Amino acid sequence: MRLPDDLRPAAEKYRAWITGFLAIGKEILYLSQDDVKSIPVTPHEIRSLAEKALVAYSAKQVDMPPKIALHPIRDTFFHAMPAYVPGEFAAGLKWGSCYPGNMKTFGYPQAQGLIIYNDHLSGMPLAVMDCKYVTEIRTAAVTYTAARYLAPKETETAGMIGCGVEGRQHVKNLETVLPNLKRIYIYDIVEKAADALLADLQPAVKASIVKASGYEELVKNSSVIISATVAAEGYSPVIRDEWIGGGKTILLCEGHTLYEDAVYKRADKYVVDSREQVEQFVQYGFYPFGHPEIYAETGEIAAGKAAGRESPGELIVGNNFGMAVEDMFVVRALFDRALEKNIGARLPL
Repeated sequence: MRLPDDLRPAAEKYRAWITGFLAIGKEILYLSQDDVKSIPVTPHEIRSLAEKALVAYSAKQVDMPPKIALHPIRDTFFHAMPAYVPGEFAAGLKWGSCYPGNMKTFGYPQAQGLIIYNDHLSGMPLAVMDCKYVTEIRTAAVTYTAARYLAPKETETAGMIGCGVEGRQHVKNLETVLPNLKRIYIYDIVEKAADALLADLQPAVKASIVKASGYEELVKNSSVIISATVAAEGYSPVIRDEWIGGGKTILLCEGHTLYEDAVYKRADKYVVDSREQVEQFVQYGFYPFGHPEIYAETGEIAAGKAAGRESPGELIVGNNFGMAVEDMFVVRALFDRALEKNIGARLPL
């Protein structure tokens, strides 16, 4: 995809604005994880950017091949995720990895990586920044967007499977799209992670956070079920089909790893962020029984091109595995604000 001629003047104006802060071609802006976290941006802004990214992708207004994956060790991955968004003058690449055993083996977090952000008019790098926090906030924002259209507005109960960094981000701001929540059930196979989430977040969350005893209690008591766990290889479901009644909204961040296949196949609506990316992940073995018929992309629903939830009894599964365009929308906003606020370090090329 190329920059439309009518956007060229605005793109050149944006580049000229950047040169007021950064010597393009001679230096880059480096933003550490702490730098990225210090950039002032609200949850509402991030959710709005994620929704715009989903809509732009489904409207074919971006250039984004499916993420390229490497799997050096079982249940680990590297993802190379490039994207170009002409309308935002944003181009870049996220190179991220997930090694669930890192903390036990090395004392490192399981997820890490970097984003390279480029000047799309010259190809020169503008910034290198931590990707962990960007991924954390945009992944949760995609879930909020899906919940906004797929879950009943009057939803009172939700469940969060996985209480790590991503689970915390989801629980922290879920009430922004489900304002009537009364209880949020949480569960993690590492009990102390659930205990820490409850202790840290309950003071800031209006709904009661309830630690579930296991998967069954959580899914049976939650109208909206969110999962952010390890995208494990192979098929070893822990959530049984018989536990899932009609009317539930299931929102996945890790693909088909937790539920019995029948749950996905009998969904009234099966929604994904990217049809093309799902087909790519079939080749990686994440859908050993094939994926269900795809009803629509999340961006098509957000744009009004397809209906979201139409009746209280629908079982809806939203499978948003994450896309580079979401990163680029967020990175553009963070990069601009970092320049304005003089956040980060300038490094010579």
